[in-house]
Amino acid sequence: KMPQTPPFAAMFDSSGYNRNLYQTKEDNCGGLYYHDNNLLSGSLEALIQHLVPNVDYYPDRTYIFTFLLSSRLFMHPCELMARVCHLCTEQQRLSEPGLDKNWTQKIAPKILQLLTEWTETFPYDFRDERMMRNLKELAQRIASGDEMYRKNVQQLLQNLVRKLAAVTQYEEVLAKIDATSTDRLTLLKTKPQSIQRDIITVCNDPYVLAQQLTHIELERLNYIGPEEFIQAFVQKDPLNNDKSCYRDRKKTRNLEAYVEWFNRLSYLVATEICMPVKKKHRARVIEYFIDVARECFNIGNFNSLMAIISGMNMSPVSRLKKTWAKVKTAKFDILEHQMDPSSNFYNYRTALRGATQRSLTAHSNREKIVIPFFSLLIKDIYFLNEGCANRLPNGHVNFEKFWELAKQVSEFMTWKQVECPFERDWKILQYLLTVPVFSDDALYLASYESESPENHIEKDRWKTLRFVSEV
Repeated sequence: KMPQTPPFAAMFDSSGYNRNLYQTKEDNCGGLYYHDNNLLSGSLEALIQHLVPNVDYYPDRTYIFTFLLSSRLFMHPCELMARVCHLCTEQQRLSEPGLDKNWTQKIAPKILQLLTEWTETFPYDFRDERMMRNLKELAQRIASGDEMYRKNVQQLLQNLVRKLAAVTQYEEVLAKIDATSTDRLTLLKTKPQSIQRDIITVCNDPYVLAQQLTHIELERLNYIGPEEFIQAFVQKDPLNNDKSCYRDRKKTRNLEAYVEWFNRLSYLVATEICMPVKKKHRARVIEYFIDVARECFNIGNFNSLMAIISGMNMSPVSRLKKTWAKVKTAKFDILEHQMDPSSNFYNYRTALRGATQRSLTAHSNREKIVIPFFSLLIKDIYFLNEGCANRLPNGHVNFEKFWELAKQVSEFMTWKQVECPFERDWKILQYLLTVPVFSDDALYLASYESESPENHIEKDRWKTLRFVSEV
């Protein structure tokens, strides 16, 4: 019988450690230090041993997630996998002939479950050939004992290969999107009239646009591996001064691609506002985006909401005073208040907590959507990492710190698994992802041509920009 694994939402109890989660056969010994049944620290070797199941013991899922997430700050995943394989071989004596079959039946499902947890939660670790080789060797050893395990092993490997193929395909799509928007930007510079440049013509319903933005957000969130948050912090392990834990290149850059999407959306909003020649058209576009932002807030899509507000607050847009005078700004003021950065984004964090509560009791995917303001999430994780040492003075791994990190990342894991309930509109999606957006200079130029420069600094800048664009 496979050990049961709770869903991500149930893994981390908000009041702190779930009592008895970390009780092992030998509390406070073998290199692990506990306080009130909570694992606080341990030597790296003891923590690795605590990961490997035996006949009487299977590690709690919270421990597995936390350790697999944080261990990469101390050793490469393939080194950890090699250690796990070695301990399994040693402990279970899987390689010995004449093995007690009953004993194998007790341990094999546990090892298989550990490998399932690893491959499902951190599939990108297995883009490394050495990882895949070790996984297959250990899996084959389990499979050789029983026909049922052979099927389970096959299933595990098939699921993993499918996930890795999906991420490769996704990365190819991203590369194509980048290439298309670059081509279109070149075309825009040479023949401005050849590209229809109006989002309201493509989608006149703010609610539908907010839905399509949510599609893009959820798809991009879904491809971010939890380890990408931690790999961003990888430096040198103080106990191994000569080597960084990640000598080879990171295997994924989906986190960076997601941050780039936020920037693109901000610039798209600014471009759409600065482009129209007529003031009333510009005012209409601003009001349209205010409505889109409000719909994003209602859906729980805080990342698109913040990107839209950022785009509207860019200098080339905010300086258009005559345009803004024609806009009813009451709704915009409310949204800005919600995303106000003061008191460490207190209003936003309150709204996020509300959305998170709603998602926990939701009956439909529509109510489960929580898309956090992503840059702030990264910043929170970064400060949590910077604020505490990875190792204690005695050389122990500071497991308490990593438990807190894992708690934040596990919340993200719950959010990224929501399937988007809205229907896709490929025409709108294509527009959002590939329409060319202006650079800072092009935005200022369009802004000055819409509303003349007001002071010497703006006049000088306009002259320079005009000169450069003519050259």
